[in-house]
Amino acid sequence: MIVRVCERALAARNVARVLVATDDERIRDAVRAAGYEALMTRADHASGSDRLAEAAATLEDSFDIIVNVQGDEPQISPRTIERAVAALWDDTEAACATTCEAVGGVRDVLSADVVKVVSDARGHALYFSRSPIPYPRDAVRKFGSLAAALEVEPALLATFRKHTGLYVYRRAFLLEYARWPQSALERVESLEQLRMLEHGAKIRVVETGERSIGVDTPEDLERVRALFAADTLKER
Repeated sequence: MIVRVCERALAARNVARVLVATDDERIRDAVRAAGYEALMTRADHASGSDRLAEAAATLEDSFDIIVNVQGDEPQISPRTIERAVAALWDDTEAACATTCEAVGGVRDVLSADVVKVVSDARGHALYFSRSPIPYPRDAVRKFGSLAAALEVEPALLATFRKHTGLYVYRRAFLLEYARWPQSALERVESLEQLRMLEHGAKIRVVETGERSIGVDTPEDLERVRALFAADTLKER
């Protein structure tokens, strides 16, 4: 799976180099066997962005923009990566850019494994949560529960956005971020991006029309394996 993530990342036209940062020798060996770069990092990082910062500190200063494609996103589109990088270049207020997409259905809204995001009028993140945000209070009161409201009024699904596992950082900000201790909201929700918001950083949220399946559960893994198998059959 990690090799497929490498392939997707390197296919983005504005990505010059792919480096896998890991504390697992099995991942390092698999990546190198496939011909990609891998760097061993400390095992005690609080988040993937902290691990990324350790790797970024070893790079030449010429790498001003660092893209973090999480290893559990083997279906991510290279075009999504390109759009996120371009958005950060164009947004001088933002320290980081990330991506979102429409939710896949009621299950996504209710699942704590699917992170939701809400943004302001300028496309900057207001908050990320494992809980359903924004919360349709009146519809829930009318139908008795959120699940019932979403089933009866499926148009409500259009108000939700699923956060996907991609971050694009300005390198200087990433190194600063790693010096901050974990924040209270970050620990409560187990979401590293909340550390940025609690320190007042602007996160540009780019909506993409191309779906990606993050592998967060065994069920997700089976879905992705089935897609890989289908793609292999098409190639034959």
